[in-house]
Amino acid sequence: MLTTGVMPTTEIISTAESSSSIPHSSPSQAKTALRRELKRRRRALSPREQRAATAQLCRRLRTLPELLRARRVSLYLPMGGEIDPQPLLHWLYRRGVSVYLPVLRPFSANSLWFVAYRPGTPMVKNRFGIPEPAAAFSARRQNRLPAWALDALIVPLVGFDANANRMGMGGGFYDRTLAFMRYRRPAPALIGVAHACQQVAHLPVEPWDIPLTAIATDAATVRPQKR
Repeated sequence: MLTTGVMPTTEIISTAESSSSIPHSSPSQAKTALRRELKRRRRALSPREQRAATAQLCRRLRTLPELLRARRVSLYLPMGGEIDPQPLLHWLYRRGVSVYLPVLRPFSANSLWFVAYRPGTPMVKNRFGIPEPAAAFSARRQNRLPAWALDALIVPLVGFDANANRMGMGGGFYDRTLAFMRYRRPAPALIGVAHACQQVAHLPVEPWDIPLTAIATDAATVRPQKR
């Protein structure tokens, strides 16, 4: 594992600790409890702490080689205390990078389109209350890209560990959309982003999980251990 910065170990919790309060809990129940606790942690951050974390994160993202060489980048609009990558937009636009947002793909089970996001893009709220480009705009082929055509994706997460394993919201949107990466190369770089307090000691890896290239937080950059 390669890291930069200092990860506050007092904020790291183990999956065992998170499930100890659930008698005879199943792995699924333990994972649900852990997800609930980590979402509570990020929501508990004050607006000032959120702003400070966002500034630190975006400074770190601007140094990542995967983003420095990218010309087509997807990021997300935050909700529920997620760390906010939006201050990176000005830097990306200034460098001539095309920016895309994940959009719920119509008539498809839990998968995503990636639609152009620029000043003037018409926006609506999806069924989760997240702003995304409007359906008529997204439906035009010239306004969207398949995931394999992106150079990098900045993706949210609920929890992560020191080996850059990711816990998402549980819907499987990114894993389904990026399943092609198991057999197709080249593939986009996947950069998970989170608050440092969302780190846990260990996360189980499921067969359908798509590995991340790196995870960036307000405190560190974490990369998978080389095998």
